[in-house]
Amino acid sequence: MTQSAVYIARPTIRINEDAYALLNELLLGMRMTESEGGLSALELRFSNWASDTTGGAGYAFEDGDILSLGAAITVYAGDERSPQEIFRGVITGLEADFPRGGAPEITVLAEDALQRLRLARRSKTYEDVSIADIANQIAQAAGIQASVDGFEDTPGFAETGGVYVQMNESDLAFLRRLLARYDGDLQIVGDELHIAPRRSVRRAELTLQLHAQLRAVRVLADLAQQTTEVTVSGWDVAQGEVINVSSSGVDLGPGHGEDGATVLRDTLGERTEHVGHLAAATQAEAQAIADSAFDQRARRFLVLEGTTEGNPQLRVGAHADIGGLGPRFSNSYYITRVCHRYDLVNGYETDFEGECGYWGR
Repeated sequence: MTQSAVYIARPTIRINEDAYALLNELLLGMRMTESEGGLSALELRFSNWASDTTGGAGYAFEDGDILSLGAAITVYAGDERSPQEIFRGVITGLEADFPRGGAPEITVLAEDALQRLRLARRSKTYEDVSIADIANQIAQAAGIQASVDGFEDTPGFAETGGVYVQMNESDLAFLRRLLARYDGDLQIVGDELHIAPRRSVRRAELTLQLHAQLRAVRVLADLAQQTTEVTVSGWDVAQGEVINVSSSGVDLGPGHGEDGATVLRDTLGERTEHVGHLAAATQAEAQAIADSAFDQRARRFLVLEGTTEGNPQLRVGAHADIGGLGPRFSNSYYITRVCHRYDLVNGYETDFEGECGYWGR
């Protein structure tokens, strides 16, 4: 955030790394959304009517010199004097709008580099490779540099062996499915694909106070999906043994206080959830699956939706200390979804969603 009391928060836009004054002058609105699992989407709305040097007026972008399908686009937000990048991708759509009684408009639609994985749908079998190897292969085929880090101690993730089947799935959906099994996070950062365990993701740390930067907020504490134990069973072929494991959580994310399982036990009683749709080859792999399933549920004990003064640091994977909500709901939240908005009425605002596995007394 800027330290200036008054500043210009109009987004900065570059097409193929070039800045055009016409883009800033005719910008009517921006909407950039990102969520867990990757693939950020951008929508920019421009007036498509401008005056010329001869005193006339005409279409501003119809020559295709600035806005064209396939062009690279980068958007920066925050203080116009020192903006921060919030989106990098390619233009995939152009929409023309001719409203009654108003100037024509043009809307730019764009997606980040994961768009290549979204469009690649296939059926394929991977044998004797690790999930880390699969991620690198998929990224390399899409022309993306991948960074896979932090899974060295995760049983079943970095080990080779077994068979993984991609059946009429996009590369993005397939990769998301494999990572969810081991509580993995997937995001594009700049031009690079970052894959890491959820527990190690902390893309930014910030503090938001109600009635200061934080303009509106709603929080739900919900026991409907909470559980006190998750179990996984299977068969270890190599050892010839039955697999039976259970988990009560290993990493509930940021925050402090009572977790959802404790509150559930004290109010409604014990509740066990069995994961029966995922196969495990070893006891250690089954334990990793059980831990992941429990943690993913437990982190959703508190779900927060808020709107704040536009903040380019508020991104998926950030940890936000939310204050002013009272002792039960003021806590540290992991940001799971963000929408950066700009228009000529409200200026630059950021909507976000966060989750926390705890609440205070």
